[in-house]
Amino acid sequence: MTPSPSLAPELLPALLRIAEALERLAPPPIAAPELGDAAAFVWHADTGRLEAVDAVNRVNLSLLHGVAQQREILLANTRRFAAGLPANNALLWGARGMGKSSLVKAVHATICSEQAWESRKGSLTLVEIHREEIPSLPRLLAQVRGLARRFILFCDDLSFDGQDSHYKSLKAVLEGGLEGRPENVLFYATSNRRHLMPRDMIENESSTAIYPAESVEEKVSLSDRFGLWLGFHNCDQETFFAMIEGYAAHFGLDLPSAHLRARAVEWSVTRGGRSGRVAWQFIQDLAGELGEAKG
Repeated sequence: MTPSPSLAPELLPALLRIAEALERLAPPPIAAPELGDAAAFVWHADTGRLEAVDAVNRVNLSLLHGVAQQREILLANTRRFAAGLPANNALLWGARGMGKSSLVKAVHATICSEQAWESRKGSLTLVEIHREEIPSLPRLLAQVRGLARRFILFCDDLSFDGQDSHYKSLKAVLEGGLEGRPENVLFYATSNRRHLMPRDMIENESSTAIYPAESVEEKVSLSDRFGLWLGFHNCDQETFFAMIEGYAAHFGLDLPSAHLRARAVEWSVTRGGRSGRVAWQFIQDLAGELGEAKG
């Protein structure tokens, strides 16, 4: 620091101490994360780091039945994004256990399998972020902005209740702010709710607000930030049978079709409904009973 001609020399030491103190107080520069060859990570907001996931809990894309249209739309959108083309944030909403989160993970695995291992460091990367850590999204985006990789930020079972204001943070990240969402980042979320909030919460806002339409608009505008809305609905019996038979064939469970279907119906009755999750749980039970290891 060069003193000004008009600066009293005796003030220089004090000014230098002040400058050094300010430098110590300033936050350290954001370091780029060390990603290695992993293709999937979990974001930990408390430590501000990405933890690699060596083995992602997922099923093969071909085993997901009853969601053919949703599969093709999400696969095409993700392929475009992985290729550096424009793509949309996606909200997968609807019935429980119908494969929403399984589809996201299976699509990611499919795209990764299409990419050469030599280009892994520039490949599509899946990052799971928990709902309660949504406010930390700006910190995560600061770490991945400008990297060669393409990132899908994935939040499973996203919803907001009561006076929860986290949705405002997500709105700003998806399309707001001066910097906007980084070009190398997409956001995929699953939810049982189309507008990410329970109907009674939206209706209550409408009935108590001075300007009901504006209040409701504020609450539902978050879902409008997702360019893709993919609905998942309860499956009929034939679709349920297709799930069961697909799993049984994949894992080599050799049972007559009529017997397999009868057992599956009995199982679904005890669970109170049919879904992909119920089908998977039935196959796990059956494989254990038959002494078969799933592979």
